[in-house]
Amino acid sequence: MVSKPSYLLIVVLLAALAAIGLITWVAWTLTRPAPRVQVGDVRTVAVAPTVKIGGPFTLVDHTGMTVTDATWRGKLLLIYFGYGFCPDVCPTELQIMSGALDALGEDAARVQPLFITVDPERDTVEFLADYVSHFHPSLVGLTGAPEAVNEAATAYRVYHKKAVEDSATDYLVDHSSFVYLMGPDGNFLTMFNTGTDPRTMAQTILSYLK
Repeated sequence: MVSKPSYLLIVVLLAALAAIGLITWVAWTLTRPAPRVQVGDVRTVAVAPTVKIGGPFTLVDHTGMTVTDATWRGKLLLIYFGYGFCPDVCPTELQIMSGALDALGEDAARVQPLFITVDPERDTVEFLADYVSHFHPSLVGLTGAPEAVNEAATAYRVYHKKAVEDSATDYLVDHSSFVYLMGPDGNFLTMFNTGTDPRTMAQTILSYLK
């Protein structure tokens, strides 16, 4: 049986060891190097080789001309699916695409940026003509019949669905948000996550142009 003085001594020693351990951990936490975050980290998305992304589509551009996926053969396609009434994500991604094209300089002429609406009911030809003018000069807006838009979205595995409607004209559209890079032959190359740094996007595009 442990005597009372010995028991108290053991408790004191354990408390002292715990205090020393806590002090050591706090000191290490405060003095260790902060984790490095590299500006321009690659944010492309890995896709399984068996997953097909992309395919034929026939839509109408913001000038009223009927176009297909083959209209820009020979160029890389930088494609984003969204909608003009999107409050934040869509304009941000289009600005990123514009920044990447600016960073490419003369090489941007070899890339065609496309904005394909997932809300053709409101994103008419006339609306898109004004909307795309706020971004890169080469950006083309595409719309069409709902069936044609759905076909294009399905080909690119884009999720989109109207949120609960407040009215016939005032509603949001839930949708996936990726920027797709397609090759000059129309085949999928890679896609970028939301919020990719424009310089990183430009560097990735340039690597495929070479």
